[in-house]
Amino acid sequence: MAMRGGTAGLVGTGFPQAAPLVHHVRADGSAVLLFDDAEPVLDAVRAAPGGDFAVMLELADHAPVDLREPVRGLLWITGWLWVPDPESARRNALQVAEVRPDGNLLRLGHGATLVRLHPGSAVLSDAEGTAALAPVDLAAARPDPFCRYEQPWLAHLEQAHPEVLAALARHLPPALRDTRGAQIRPLGVDRCGIRLRIECTGVDHDVRIAWPGSATTVEELRVQMGLLVTCPALAD
Repeated sequence: MAMRGGTAGLVGTGFPQAAPLVHHVRADGSAVLLFDDAEPVLDAVRAAPGGDFAVMLELADHAPVDLREPVRGLLWITGWLWVPDPESARRNALQVAEVRPDGNLLRLGHGATLVRLHPGSAVLSDAEGTAALAPVDLAAARPDPFCRYEQPWLAHLEQAHPEVLAALARHLPPALRDTRGAQIRPLGVDRCGIRLRIECTGVDHDVRIAWPGSATTVEELRVQMGLLVTCPALAD
């Protein structure tokens, strides 16, 4: 899950869900979170025995286009929060700024507090299933080669090329292909295939269409998309 345009919040703390001003999740599931000083959970973290406070961080992955149900996946990371010393907090903020610049980081020590999350376990859930993950599993995962291009690609696909989405419809299961009034929306693209959201009356369906062959470069992706769009023999 790339978490582009995603949201984050602490749940299961005994307080209302807390949304950080800035969140940065590292490959192993550890996280740096910046909260407004008025956030009630901060007092609980400081008062926790041993300085560790058990929480669950919920990360929602939003679709790159404006869907009526925008969340396409959720990642829950269970772990422990603690407040690092001021010097470590400033160092962590600088590290985050290098990869994810955000003006709110300047509020550190001036109305905002930085906390760290040490992960214990994680659960990933989307339309394709649910999986439990350990921090070592998260750390071993590699970014999809198209994660940086997915959002502009799919937004352009929907806005400028409705004929491509119409051509992809022939790869849908017959029950969805023949549903009257169904709208086909782009949901995701990765090395394995393209995902479509089929918006029907009162219900949505997510469908993955696998590439006919390998796609690890932009040129290979163009070839595979072209095959799906132009070759009826590949349809189910």
